[in-house]
Amino acid sequence: MNLTLDIGNTAVKWGTFEGRVLTDCGYGMPDKLLRKADHTLACTSGKSPEGFDIQRLTTEMPLPIQLNYKTPQTLGADRVADACGAVSLHPGEPCLVIDAGTCITVDFVDAKGVYHGGAIMPGLKMSLQALNTFTDKLPLIEIESVEKAPVLGRTTEESILAGTLGATLLALAGYVTLYKEKAPGLRVLLTGGDAERLMASGANGWEHVPHLTLIGLNEILIYNEK
Repeated sequence: MNLTLDIGNTAVKWGTFEGRVLTDCGYGMPDKLLRKADHTLACTSGKSPEGFDIQRLTTEMPLPIQLNYKTPQTLGADRVADACGAVSLHPGEPCLVIDAGTCITVDFVDAKGVYHGGAIMPGLKMSLQALNTFTDKLPLIEIESVEKAPVLGRTTEESILAGTLGATLLALAGYVTLYKEKAPGLRVLLTGGDAERLMASGANGWEHVPHLTLIGLNEILIYNEK
């Protein structure tokens, strides 16, 4: 059994795998599974929990993708895992991965499995907090209370949501259009905690893969078991 962990800025997600089959998943540190797993790998974009001796993904490990990135030592482990997950699901096809978490990342992998980098932008919660922090009168809207954004805001709260989610969706749609021009047949994969909110607000036609990071970590474990 392989155990993979995505230790983010706001939550810890885990998954267990038999081969490439995801058998179980959940949130929090799975203490019992840590003792039972044959192999464990974690990506840590957030603060690592204390008291756990866990193998962590670095760009120095053998990877099932090639990195064409100027500063691989600064490349987030979650971005690497997402790219590996995308290649495992769609081998031989160009992929654009959108991970909508605390920050939103956009990453491109070509049809040969070469990772070229992408973009980092503020996540939805971060954007809402910024509007409240840097103005005197705009209210703080908790992203957890938002299911979808209105296209036209008819109150201040609705206008904030229309602007924040709308601008995010337009930016992401622009990236998708740009990369589709460069890579015909592009697959667009959407993951992360705010993926469903983006889909409800108009992110149509993108493949939602909730456990992409965990899948990518498992693929790296499989690659290193050879």
